[in-house]
Amino acid sequence: MTLAAATSVAVLVGVVGARWVVEEFRTPTCEFTAGSASERLTPEQAANAATISMVAVGRDLPPKASTIALATAIQESKLRNLTYGDRDSLGLFQQRPSQGWGSPEEVNDPVFASNAFFDALVAIPGWEDWEVTTIAQEVQRSAFPDAYADHEGEARVMASALVGQSPAGVACRLDAAESAGSAQDVLDKARRTFSGDGQVDGDTVTFQASDAATAWAIASWAVAHAEAEHIVRVEVADRVWNRHDDPLTWQTTGAPADGTTVTVTVASG
Repeated sequence: MTLAAATSVAVLVGVVGARWVVEEFRTPTCEFTAGSASERLTPEQAANAATISMVAVGRDLPPKASTIALATAIQESKLRNLTYGDRDSLGLFQQRPSQGWGSPEEVNDPVFASNAFFDALVAIPGWEDWEVTTIAQEVQRSAFPDAYADHEGEARVMASALVGQSPAGVACRLDAAESAGSAQDVLDKARRTFSGDGQVDGDTVTFQASDAATAWAIASWAVAHAEAEHIVRVEVADRVWNRHDDPLTWQTTGAPADGTTVTVTVASG
């Protein structure tokens, strides 16, 4: 290879590498962290994962319920709300209307689908003591019963972050909000998903949680839904997630820590 050719190849590799770096840091992504383990999802997947977990939190179910449901949804739909599937299977859990899971419209509603999954789960005596993959199969009756085990590890990481066991465990790097958000819409979604109660004041909604873990669960849910709801800031305890400032890191505010108050701010008009 001539020197000129080698130089051209090096330049091309450098350009391709630079583009990869740019895209890697530009692409919207959400990161879930528990201890030394982490998982990354698209904002769509993250929002669906957060919905599943917060339905469980709203029903006062233990964290294991979220792990089971998340492992199932990862296997069935990759955490996407699918409008198609095998035969008449639909939604996050690929539930079949013909098998009594609900109407097509209902099983394509993440909140309804999650509640339907948990209804079936808690109806099984002693479900808390079953292995994750075994109980997931008992609920789903999948043609691939061993597949859920492949996703148990990532589901545990995500559940730990989403139910508040791992504070500051959910962070999302997103594009700038394209339009104004609605604090009332955020509150309405919270009420429907986990019976969340809060107060709206202009562009903010403030939630008062029963304990610190629940506060972090609400904060994680808000960050995971930041793209859909045009959320730009979430504050809990003495930490803050800011969409426009190092968004994969929760910053310390230096303010006195109130571990049960969550303040969510949407983009202003």
